[in-house]
Amino acid sequence: MTSTDVSKDAEGSGPSGYAAARLRLLTEEARSGPPRRAALAELTDEWLTGLFAAGAEGLRGVSLVAVGGYGRGELSPRSDLDLLLLHDGGDSKAVAALADRIWYPVWDLGLALDHSVRTPAEARKTAGEDLKVQLGLLDARHIAGDLGLTAGLRTSVLADWRNQAPKRLPELQELSAERAERQGELQYLLEPDLKEARGGLRDATILRAVAASWLADAPREGLDDARRRLLDVRDALHLTTGRATDRLSLQEQDQVAAELGLLDADTLLRQVYEAARVISYASDVTWREVGRVLRARAVRPRLRAMLGGGAKPTAERSPLAEGVVEQDGEVVLARAARPERDPVLPLRAAAAAAQAGLPLSLHAVRRMAANVRPLPTPWPAEAREQLVTLLGSGRPTVEVWEALEAEGLITHFLPDWERVRCRPQRNAVHIWTVDRHLIETAVRASEFTRRVHRPDLLLVAALLHDIGKGWPGDHSVAGEIIVKDVAARIGFDRDDVTVLSTLVLHHLLLVETATRRDLEDPATVRSVAEAVGTQGTLELLHALTEADALATGPAAWSSWRGSLVADLVKRVGAVLAGDDPAEPEAAAPTAEQERLAIEGIATGSPVLALRAQTEPPAEEQSPVDPEPLGVELLIAVPDQPGVLPAVAGVLAMHRLTVRTAELSALDLPDGVEGAVLLLNWRVAAEYGSLPQAARLRADLVRALDGSLDIAGRLAERDAAYPRRRGVVAPPARVTVHPAASRLATVIEVRAQDAPGLLFRIGRALEDASVRVRSAHVSTLGANAVDAFYVTGPEGAPLPGEEAAAVARKLEETLRG
Repeated sequence: MTSTDVSKDAEGSGPSGYAAARLRLLTEEARSGPPRRAALAELTDEWLTGLFAAGAEGLRGVSLVAVGGYGRGELSPRSDLDLLLLHDGGDSKAVAALADRIWYPVWDLGLALDHSVRTPAEARKTAGEDLKVQLGLLDARHIAGDLGLTAGLRTSVLADWRNQAPKRLPELQELSAERAERQGELQYLLEPDLKEARGGLRDATILRAVAASWLADAPREGLDDARRRLLDVRDALHLTTGRATDRLSLQEQDQVAAELGLLDADTLLRQVYEAARVISYASDVTWREVGRVLRARAVRPRLRAMLGGGAKPTAERSPLAEGVVEQDGEVVLARAARPERDPVLPLRAAAAAAQAGLPLSLHAVRRMAANVRPLPTPWPAEAREQLVTLLGSGRPTVEVWEALEAEGLITHFLPDWERVRCRPQRNAVHIWTVDRHLIETAVRASEFTRRVHRPDLLLVAALLHDIGKGWPGDHSVAGEIIVKDVAARIGFDRDDVTVLSTLVLHHLLLVETATRRDLEDPATVRSVAEAVGTQGTLELLHALTEADALATGPAAWSSWRGSLVADLVKRVGAVLAGDDPAEPEAAAPTAEQERLAIEGIATGSPVLALRAQTEPPAEEQSPVDPEPLGVELLIAVPDQPGVLPAVAGVLAMHRLTVRTAELSALDLPDGVEGAVLLLNWRVAAEYGSLPQAARLRADLVRALDGSLDIAGRLAERDAAYPRRRGVVAPPARVTVHPAASRLATVIEVRAQDAPGLLFRIGRALEDASVRVRSAHVSTLGANAVDAFYVTGPEGAPLPGEEAAAVARKLEETLRG
């Protein structure tokens, strides 16, 4: 069925005929994308024309005008109808009656309507006061009535826009920047707003408005296709949800992908990100050109006056590198540059631009991309040095890298980049796509180049540490293989290739070990030392670990994590220097621990103390905002079953987050009889202030004697505050690491973080009749990774089969 056929079905049949024809159009599987949007606009035009004709009989000087998205013919299934009833100021009552004859049928069908009734003078005046109205009128399209009236308004509005552009474009740019700050960047968001986020449909429309000003124009290559792709996604979103929404929520992405015939939600997001990247880059280039033109207009009259109104001044060109100069605030190619003969030129120009903190000219990048030649294998030393210089330039690297990537130069030099380009990361901890995260890591690593002896290896490892995420399996293992090949092609020698592959393979080793293993256990330190191999690699890995975490997101790094990693690095460094870590000896109790233990024996009940922890020394601080390290919670309790789940449950009831947990039996002074367990935990309030120690103790007493139903209380709270619907979390996984310690069996739990998780784990371990020697708790976003050092009742590690059985039982409990 053609759009003409659909329109004929709607003619003469009123709203019900239009509604039926509209429904048939939207449910046609054979038609989608631009043809369906155009057909929907045409069908709507026909219907509104009929309404206008029926109400405007004998009325002159009136026209019906589509504006905004409807004016562009971009009607998505649930789009608003943006309409202007334009009149020449004649019979106001008749015009008002005509408006009612049009607006009410639209409302009766449940369609969203953005409407206004104005004379051309009123429309121009409102546009001059409201930038949104002016942008909508730039896309004004005649539907019915007096064509001359509509044409006159279009001509006037375009003339006004072009005359006012020097004043209004900076205002529009400022509003766009404010919106981007609120909505974020479409190319990185897991639940993006297709319209309002930076790089979305709103920015695509703004680029059309800038072009209409004749002041500057956007790079057109790929722009129409990017806009079409986002509109197609919005159409599918409207059809699958039945709502007028621009927010691509997680729970709807699989359905939208299926509607578009895509493989999965990741493929959908990648297409959205690619489109947003094209629009964002075009916006950057366009606004830069607007600024350049406006600056030139402001300076030109003064220069002409100084030159006596004579010759036109020429722009200064300052050399930056061979074949590269600065001109008018941009980096351009020198007149003598020959990119077809100079394969290193793109890297040299990019490094020079980043070092100078200047953008690469669009013309220069396109000229280099059109004439680029392959580098020999291995790369010449200059090419490798220019890449390292680019990566070490700090924040300006990001904009320069994006310019190279927009024209395909990055994948020309690094073909493996294609697999991580625009790849989403479905992890709340990550705030970037894989490729942007790698660049952010290099930016962060540039801050640490003075801490290491080989900054070039640090920067290249930062760029490539997650390159394996484009391949199946463990990305660290895949990345090690890829990096061996890439590093050799770039021109690093065999020893350097070995260091780089080690850094990529073990880039998570330090932070995972520091937060999930017992650093007092010699086996922990020895295993890291064996993996790292040398002091130089350890130094690089420490810097890479911090840069990677800082580039991941706010939840991935803190002063606490930094202090743990620094402690581990110090211990491993000692082993690599030849020191052998001694088996840990039971530390003598402090005076406070003895006092609590004696009080606990005397009262037969738990006693506790809360003590604020201090920040690490200034030289150990990370370049992040200072973070309170929490509160140390000391608990002494007569040895009895159920201590771990009782304490964990009480803390969960009081909304306290556990960061570390250690349990040990305390040797009492001579003359004091009894067995005491000492719990040394570090906790922090989820929000608000910490509860009073007396309240914690009272609840702990009740938990241990069985009069406090912790499980029931936590279940009631969960029921009262249900969590938002979202993606289904993967099931919990429990594994045994038999070689992680000689003193205990290490059981690692990976699960969705939730209030009371540690309580459930503790109760399951208690039911399995194992003793918890220490616990190391780590939470990243919605994921908890907790390691428990457990022993049998006699204090020895569990036999292999028994440990596996405990792990299976614990996993069943958490999955149930």
